Amino acid sequence: MLASTFVLGTQSEGKPPWAPVKPAVVRWAPARLVNGSPFLFRVRPSVRLKSLTGTWLGHELFFDYNPGKQTWVGFAGVSLETKPGRYPLVLHGISQQDARVDMDSQVRVWAAKYPTIVLHVPEKFTAPAPEMRTRIDQEKELKAKVFAVISPEREWAGRFLPAVSTSVSDPFGTRRTFNGAVKSVHGGLDYHAPVGTPLKAINSGTVILARDLFFEGNCVVLDHGQGLLSLYMHLWKIKVHEGERVERGREIGLSGATGRATGPHVHLAVRWQGVYLNPAELLNLRVP
Repeated sequence: MLASTFVLGTQSEGKPPWAPVKPAVVRWAPARLVNGSPFLFRVRPSVRLKSLTGTWLGHELFFDYNPGKQTWVGFAGVSLETKPGRYPLVLHGISQQDARVDMDSQVRVWAAKYPTIVLHVPEKFTAPAPEMRTRIDQEKELKAKVFAVISPEREWAGRFLPAVSTSVSDPFGTRRTFNGAVKSVHGGLDYHAPVGTPLKAINSGTVILARDLFFEGNCVVLDHGQGLLSLYMHLWKIKVHEGERVERGREIGLSGATGRATGPHVHLAVRWQGVYLNPAELLNLRVP
């Protein structure tokens, strides 16, 4: 785990705008962040705070307070498009005396190397017929609304679980070429899974989408809170309903090969405030 130390400042009437106090510590894990990395960071101020907010690469941050360790815990991620470099993690707190406490730390991002693969799928998925365009456009609008959901309350708790126990067939971040023409970036993990393999919720959340889509096939999206979503695609059968609250490890469907799929498998994706993150790294996080 990497630790960065910086000085806090307070601002109040009749005093200098930045009255220095003892340093606070921000720690984040994993230590090496690359394109697609999710990460947890812990803030331990030297003054007691009533609230803490912040931003990271233009995204709003949410925090949970651990009174036993006197630590604030937040979640964030690095998009696939972020260039290598150092980026500010900006935090704003309100002390018990109602003074503003501003904190800033630099977080380094390294470049990730992802492979390129070639796939072949039915032509209807790379050059859809005109009569299918209306459906595709409608689903695009629907997905945009679903993916924009940011619930401030955290629903997930404890470590994230694999959706299935089978091996990975296609990792996150691969550059894909479909039928030699259509190109995309793989925003999730593909698992080997015969048709009918049970899928589990990787953590607790609320079902915000459970329906058949043109490209994704039968698809389930869970809202875990604080902008974190998990997506399960190409299912043979959906076993949850929109609006339903599910617990971590709950069976939510059975694997299949619906939608744009080259064969039976499970596609698991994770989005945080519009950014696709590497599910494999999320599963390895030590979550408090």
